[in-house]
Amino acid sequence: MSTRSKTLVTTLAAGGIAFAAAIGWLGFGTATPGASLDVTVRACGELPATDSPYPGMAWVPGATFTMGAEGTYFEEGPAHEETVAGFWMSTAEVTNAEFGEFIAATGYVTLAERGIEDPTTGEHIPGSAVFAPHVSEAPVNPFASWWYFMNEANWQQPEGPGSDIDDRQHHPVVHIAFEDALAYADWKGQSLPTEAQFELAAQTSLYRDADGNYTSNTWQGLFPFQHDPVDGYTGTAPVGCYDANALGIYDLIGNVWEWTQTTYYATHAFPDPQQFPEGYDPNQPGEPVAVIKGGSYLCAPNYCMRYRPEARQAQSKGLGTSHIGFRTVINPAT
Repeated sequence: MSTRSKTLVTTLAAGGIAFAAAIGWLGFGTATPGASLDVTVRACGELPATDSPYPGMAWVPGATFTMGAEGTYFEEGPAHEETVAGFWMSTAEVTNAEFGEFIAATGYVTLAERGIEDPTTGEHIPGSAVFAPHVSEAPVNPFASWWYFMNEANWQQPEGPGSDIDDRQHHPVVHIAFEDALAYADWKGQSLPTEAQFELAAQTSLYRDADGNYTSNTWQGLFPFQHDPVDGYTGTAPVGCYDANALGIYDLIGNVWEWTQTTYYATHAFPDPQQFPEGYDPNQPGEPVAVIKGGSYLCAPNYCMRYRPEARQAQSKGLGTSHIGFRTVINPAT
């Protein structure tokens, strides 16, 4: 979404429905600046070196597979056969340290740092969307109660002024808008994955294993009021804290949602995509939207259940959040 847009709308994909959040009524600065969500520490080792011509990347063999699902969420259907050529994928999300190297090399300034346009004044306000629920006896309004446009929140200040990433260098970078992710990928000479590539790579990624152990960073407890960090974290986790899938790729499920390059439509069989070249999400019509995949640390059984390879959500291209990151792929020349 252009920052010149007169309506700022984003899908804050934390739950079972899309949250349309306009800057004009999203709470400003109500979240506690500097409040870290990481209350539990899980032992994480360095990611093992990959036997790959591209360090930090794993090969995903080409395949024909069933993409999508029936009977869970409408936007995941219809299930259909999809063929994807082989490609290389980053074994983990892009970290704060890696994104910092990009910034140091290029001087790039993210959209959150440049500022989002306030449609009521035309002013560009630096900041981003932060998840910070509070509990009261009043009826729950997920728009006003769970998400806030935090002034000055950005990839270096994930919870706004007073927060930092000093102890989160190996966490996935967040508050990244679509254009920021594209800029990083271009700098690397790589690409964002397509939705089909992501879903194929995630086929053996699990939310829990056969014994019921948590194998991804998600929400345990009654979302959004109570969180028992059985999996080790209540916020983002360092990349690679949970077991890799069969391809040697980490965190394709949980931790943070991830951008894909695929334009979002409300189903896999959307009748007229040519009519909406920038995508179409009925919760934010007219907004350029891309597909995000994988779920995040905010996905819970009682509200989200998007910790599955088939899960997909629409996200406005024009606003980052505290639970969306990305990774990159290399597509061999054909």
